[in-house]
Amino acid sequence: MRKQTAVESRASSGPVDGAARRVTSYDVALLAGVSQSAVSRSFKPGASVSPATHAKVMQAATALDYIPNAAARSLSTRRSNLVAVIVSNLANLYYPQVLSDLSEQIARQGKRLLLFTLEREADVGKVLGDVWQYQVDGAIVAAWLSDEQLAEFARREVPLVLYNRCPRGHAVHAVLCDQAEAARLLVSRLAEAGHRQFAMIDGPGDSTTAQERKSGMVERLLELGLPSPVVVSGNYDYASGGQGLRKIIDRLGRIPDAVICGNDIMAIGCLDTARHLLGIQVPLNMSVAGFDALEASGWLSYDVTTLRQPTQKMAADAVAMLLQLMERRPGAAERRQYVSCLIEGSTARLSGEPGYPGQQLGLRAA
Repeated sequence: MRKQTAVESRASSGPVDGAARRVTSYDVALLAGVSQSAVSRSFKPGASVSPATHAKVMQAATALDYIPNAAARSLSTRRSNLVAVIVSNLANLYYPQVLSDLSEQIARQGKRLLLFTLEREADVGKVLGDVWQYQVDGAIVAAWLSDEQLAEFARREVPLVLYNRCPRGHAVHAVLCDQAEAARLLVSRLAEAGHRQFAMIDGPGDSTTAQERKSGMVERLLELGLPSPVVVSGNYDYASGGQGLRKIIDRLGRIPDAVICGNDIMAIGCLDTARHLLGIQVPLNMSVAGFDALEASGWLSYDVTTLRQPTQKMAADAVAMLLQLMERRPGAAERRQYVSCLIEGSTARLSGEPGYPGQQLGLRAA
């Protein structure tokens, strides 16, 4: 009768004690009767391995309580299988959805997301040292990078894709929505419905997305010959919405026709203050609109008029673009631009009514 090998004996005795020698891929290969490379391929998503071999490996791995060593695998492949994602102002509830979409797409490629968050977009330099230390395979950055920081990515040969950022004069891969055009569309529709005095609760001053939205709004109002908007600063949070509305009314001395908020969470804060603290009927006395189409903005008590970015498509394209760079197939720098979709909620009048001056001016969406 054949004697049991040490590996077979360990497998028959149940899961390995944590104090015992760590089980390796060699042990699994020996028990399954396959090569070590077959074991490695069985644990690598998308790798070529027959169903029969995969089943043997998984059975042996379960018997031995084997868990692949990611650190060892990264040493042999010279890849960390980590993708850095840098986002600014996580208080902006738009980003959790973006992170969820990115994480899903990155996981499908057999890699893991390593998240770096910034309180302010200008703080990006504080985390880059950690990004280099983890030796990530690539990075998706939703923050503004300086010329020197862009050059450092290139010098270190770390593949980079920018998300909703695209610096001029640099050949950088990027996916982004046209924020200025989204704001122009919203202003045009509101002006068509007769709104004349606009106001805006702006996002953080160091947020390029916020500034693009503001510039689009201001430019479109100028083109239409309407009064300059009253603009107050906000921080993408709920409190900024209510505080911003009070500042606008103080400056104007009256209620504006329409308040455009830099994101939906500020629009919700503005709505609650208007309805419950100031007694303003929305949208009868004042229209309110936001950006990003957060889940909460669609709740019945809010139903915010807003603009939705195609985050799933943007995340899929950003990861696909990064994967191409990581496989050393760079090509020319690519910039993929998307269009926001207007969500017509109940917080803004978007259609002209008899007697509204917007109809007489013949305004139309840009």
